Amino acid sequence: MKAIELKNVTFSYDGNKEKILENADFSMEYGEVALLCGYSGEGKSTVISIISGIIPNLIYGEISGEVTVDGESIKGKKLSQICRKVGIVLQNAESQIIHSKVEDEIAFGCENFSFSEEKINDNVKAACEMMALDAEWNTRTLSGGQKQRLITACSLATKQKILILDEPLANLDSRGAVTLMNTIRELADDGYAVLIAEHRLDVVMPYADAVWSINRGRILRIDDKEQYLSEQARSILCDSEKTHEDGNLITLDRVGFTAGKRQILKSVSLDIKKGERTLLIGENGCGKTTLLRLIAGLNRPSSGKITYSKIKFNRKNRYKKIGVVYQNPDYMLFMPTVRQEIAYNAVSTDYAEELIELFGLSKIAERHPQSLSEGQKRRVSIAAVLASDPEILLLDEPTVGQDYDGLKEMVEILNGIHEKSGNTMITVTHDVRCAGALCDKAAIIRNGIVAETGGREIAIKFFAGQNI
Repeated sequence: MKAIELKNVTFSYDGNKEKILENADFSMEYGEVALLCGYSGEGKSTVISIISGIIPNLIYGEISGEVTVDGESIKGKKLSQICRKVGIVLQNAESQIIHSKVEDEIAFGCENFSFSEEKINDNVKAACEMMALDAEWNTRTLSGGQKQRLITACSLATKQKILILDEPLANLDSRGAVTLMNTIRELADDGYAVLIAEHRLDVVMPYADAVWSINRGRILRIDDKEQYLSEQARSILCDSEKTHEDGNLITLDRVGFTAGKRQILKSVSLDIKKGERTLLIGENGCGKTTLLRLIAGLNRPSSGKITYSKIKFNRKNRYKKIGVVYQNPDYMLFMPTVRQEIAYNAVSTDYAEELIELFGLSKIAERHPQSLSEGQKRRVSIAAVLASDPEILLLDEPTVGQDYDGLKEMVEILNGIHEKSGNTMITVTHDVRCAGALCDKAAIIRNGIVAETGGREIAIKFFAGQNI
């Protein structure tokens, strides 16, 4: 009996004539790890939503063909019935978090399944250990990678034998990614069926029993995994590092930050020069996103101070001079169309249109931003921030959801605009494919301080060490 099977499935979203899937076939067995890959916007998340019952129970559209889960058709079944067999981790993990405490969040699904108190306690403890989480942590203070691990822990705790993970490595550091993949391999060996949609092919491929690629509405099985990996999983070529003699633009002097009882940053000291591309790297939860928020003025330091030279702020212009691209693009997208989103804070209509062309968004310019794939949302959110021509550009995981071609294109755009505008660019990323290409100087955050700074070689050494 197959764990999942799609036969001749065709699907289009409500109000859209374009077929996302057309006579698509797919299947996987229990005991198998299957990788679903393909270009951004091709329909990977759509496939996952169909299998999990999100389509058509929560998201509407026209669907035909046969979908079976655990040997049974899911046609006409409620979401609550399907989720008894299928655990799902969405791209946007934060949207799945309900409770303020890690322990309560993991226990929630177990309680809904009427597990005994003893079983719930055992499952919560085991899931926390597998995903390196503290049951007492506050979910609101978790990093993006920790939130991803939390939702994965929730699925593991409820013990569904079919697990679906949509971009689970997006915000994970290399060690966290390897830990997760080892856990997934062990689960499959114990009889689970695990379907993963992911762009970081080099990490997932060694663990996958089967690889499927979605292209133009069809789902095709890849026979030669090694050749496919060599074609897709490449690093972005780096340009030369640039030195900057204009003096410091931003100075962080012994900056600390505490959220509740948790000290996230202890004493961060760092100088950032005008026009420099600075890369902030470190393991999940080390405080990289917190540091970006402090630089942006979205939070105030608990100790120490941040000073700015050669740039004058007032209440009205601060957020025009500092552009922030958040980890979660949903926080940023609020206009009715992509075109209006990018034009909203643009320095001119012409520049907004130029960015729409540059990011390859012309075909979706009249769509609502929230209807897009996560990779497309990411490109829209970055274009919208760049449209205001900020002097300081803060990028938090800018390449999430990007296939290789999209990643390469995005890095070229960011560096091209940086070269023309002379902006100061500060980037947080776990994506080894592009880290070096966005870097003149790297700073490693560890134990609440800047543990090491240097040129691009620091980033290369860090990522090489994480992959050991």
